[in-house]
Amino acid sequence: MSQPRWAEAFLDSLAGERDAAANTRLAYGRDLRDFGDWLDARGLDAATAGRSEIEAYLQHCEARGLSRATRARRLSTLRQFFRFAHEEGWRPDNPALRLEGPGREARLPAVLRREEIDALIAAAQQSGEDAVRRTCLLELLYATGLRVSELVALPAAALRGDPRTILVRGKGGRERLVPLSGPARRAAAAWLLQRDAEQARRPAGHRPSPYLFPSRGAAGHLTRQGFFAMLKTLAMQAGLDPDRVAPHRVRHAFATHLLAGGADLRSIQAMLGHADLSTTEIYTHVLDEHLRELVLTRHPLAVQPRPDDGTAAPPEESRGA
Repeated sequence: MSQPRWAEAFLDSLAGERDAAANTRLAYGRDLRDFGDWLDARGLDAATAGRSEIEAYLQHCEARGLSRATRARRLSTLRQFFRFAHEEGWRPDNPALRLEGPGREARLPAVLRREEIDALIAAAQQSGEDAVRRTCLLELLYATGLRVSELVALPAAALRGDPRTILVRGKGGRERLVPLSGPARRAAAAWLLQRDAEQARRPAGHRPSPYLFPSRGAAGHLTRQGFFAMLKTLAMQAGLDPDRVAPHRVRHAFATHLLAGGADLRSIQAMLGHADLSTTEIYTHVLDEHLRELVLTRHPLAVQPRPDDGTAAPPEESRGA
């Protein structure tokens, strides 16, 4: 972008004034770089780009095949960026202010069934030397509904002393308490024993890691990508389609299974860390769709041919009744 300091200042403001998560800042940074490259290729810059240029850029994004959700986020980034530039006095206006985005596709979250979760945990328990760690990761994820970024960055101190709940710092620095199930607590206790023994064997001079799932990488803990790859491996070992298995689907399963078990939406909202209840309400639609599917596929009258379509079932006595 011809005004890189604008973008840098904007991203710094996200961290300093809004306490935006690192992943949010990275996403905004990618959006601004793409927009800046598009401007540079046309001899334009952020100081002079107007509404027509932003509309042309969004059309360019659509022509590239970007999803509606991605294009909506791009526009949101540009709205906030140009508002910041206007508030700083760098521009006399916000050219993205009145633009309408493509909207988001109304898609229900895909959910793993309970037997699929059980199969994944069973595969983790049978995964050799890494079984204890993998079992702990999966049990915690399914028991708490944490975002994978929250899970991999958990401090070891959060699980010491066999707690019934853990304190999680989520998006925007918001903290929440999440209960732990019995299986999750047992899996965490087993992993802490193994983890501490491994940390004790580190060479002299190496400080012990504060993280529950330490790693030698730059982050100091297991990465989201590492967890994602592990989950795909477990899916194949469990005989599941790897394309259907992802960390966020385990999180969706946590919420949907709780709702099916009678939990109220407010409690699920608090445990998931949703700022708005409307975000949590999507799981009621998932449950409604699941119940509808059960009726259509499992109810004895629903699966039998209708008598007026020429393929009615034979009389009861002819079926050996």
